[in-house]
Amino acid sequence: MAQNNRGRAPTRGGHNYEEKHLRRSRTGCSNGIRSAQRTLSRPAAADTRAATAGTQAADSKEEETTAAEAETTQASAELKEIVVGASPAPHAEILNAAKEVLASKGYELKIVEYTDYVQPNNALDSGDLDANYFQHKPYLDSFNAQNGTKLVSAGAIHYEPFGIYAGKTASLEELPDKATVLVPNDVSNEARALLLLEAQGLIKLKDGVGLEATKNDIVENTKNLDIVELEAAQLPRSISDGDIAVINGNYAIEAGLKVSDALATEDSQSLAATTYGNVVAVREGEESSDATKALVEALTSPEVKQFMEETYEGAVVPLF
Repeated sequence: MAQNNRGRAPTRGGHNYEEKHLRRSRTGCSNGIRSAQRTLSRPAAADTRAATAGTQAADSKEEETTAAEAETTQASAELKEIVVGASPAPHAEILNAAKEVLASKGYELKIVEYTDYVQPNNALDSGDLDANYFQHKPYLDSFNAQNGTKLVSAGAIHYEPFGIYAGKTASLEELPDKATVLVPNDVSNEARALLLLEAQGLIKLKDGVGLEATKNDIVENTKNLDIVELEAAQLPRSISDGDIAVINGNYAIEAGLKVSDALATEDSQSLAATTYGNVVAVREGEESSDATKALVEALTSPEVKQFMEETYEGAVVPLF
């Protein structure tokens, strides 16, 4: 008699088909979840690797910066300091241009700025400075004679042409009788101003006085000019009080006056131009020291000469 299979689930290979299909379905779902997990985990892993690489790069950059800073600090510590006094313009500016050259010679330059002609020599004499750079040789000699100091020139660097600048009067041709003429009150610079006035035919000086001239040595003054002596640094500020003013090159530069605007300037071959070169001054006996030699060599380097010529356009003339 045939067996009745009605009511039983069909089977394959002795196993329940539905159960097997269900297990496969569960297995597929599980595999899908693991696949999805692996897929989702890949970006996270990539992000982790990128973050690690970024951290390593940052650490490497920081190490390089630290090493560079340490090297700079060590190099700076190895340089010997040299302290130089100077007027702000052009001397301090020229010294700044010489810093790198001086560093290559083993010296770190510290610049102390002064706005007068007395303090930098007093500071040098007392030992507060190693050198100064602001004056010409006649002024240095005059300062030594008046103050009993023993400061000497280590070398001439440049000269700054004196100029006659307009105050109330626009030109020398228009200069009226009894016009007020402002000049420096120190001996050497006053003589230089008077020589320039003489070169323009405005006055005549006693024969032979040269660089020692004062207004008392004027023997001809056809316009009866009133020569007023003022402290050199004050001249640019007082220019409007006079008809004309004879101003030192460095103070003219500081005041924004240009040589091209001057009514007259010293000739490059004049006694003044060849005499009044601005020098590096040091204490007697130190003019041949290693530090002094390095300073003078830096200031007379091609780099500094180019700086002078390009920056001052004739207001500062190299003597090397």
